[in-house]
Amino acid sequence: MNTGDVVSRTPWWARVVVALAGLMVLVLLLGGLHLLPGLPNPFAERTNDRSGPVLLKSIQDMSRYEGASGNFEVVVDLQKDAKYLPDIVHGERTLYVGAGSVDAYVDLGSLKSGAVTVSDDRTSAAIRLPHAALERTSLDPEHSYVVSQKRGLFDRVGDFFGSDTGNAQKLSILAAQKIQDAAKKTELTTRAEANTRSMLQGMLTSLGFTRISISFGPPPATPTQHPSTASPSS
Repeated sequence: MNTGDVVSRTPWWARVVVALAGLMVLVLLLGGLHLLPGLPNPFAERTNDRSGPVLLKSIQDMSRYEGASGNFEVVVDLQKDAKYLPDIVHGERTLYVGAGSVDAYVDLGSLKSGAVTVSDDRTSAAIRLPHAALERTSLDPEHSYVVSQKRGLFDRVGDFFGSDTGNAQKLSILAAQKIQDAAKKTELTTRAEANTRSMLQGMLTSLGFTRISISFGPPPATPTQHPSTASPSS
């Protein structure tokens, strides 16, 4: 039996289907390689945003003056391994670049009674403010990324059946904590207090005050009055 006999016994509709399938494959390949200028690329990806509406959960009134902001970047080198297995079998090492900012603020809404004193002629004012504090680290997702990641055989199999969401979250939390710790060692709070002082001095000067005193810290403790002990008369 020769090839011609096999072709002659194949139904005509089957030959048409095979020919159309071959033509479609050819068109797809030529379109993917951009060899047909008028044909759109069939392998081009399209992203559809099917997110739901944004829900407003709460509104908070802010009374903080953001006096300074610091931008930080840290390289997190996180390695997990097994005690009795080589890294090529079970282990993971990830290099992650975390970029974020930390703001320093003075809480103007926490002023206690008597924190602001004004003279009768409204030419002098004294204000005692709380010390500046640091906001939580705000990571920048556009500039935070994984540089490299090495996994052992067991970890790759686990990633195939699971997701890597937990590891990514752990890296973000670790990077944010490192940035927060670094921010505490900078002069951010000092700079925030200096800028807050300049802002208030400028505002009060424009209101006609000529003598302005601005200090930071808790109010001085009122000395406890101990009753004097008189020695009994003999």
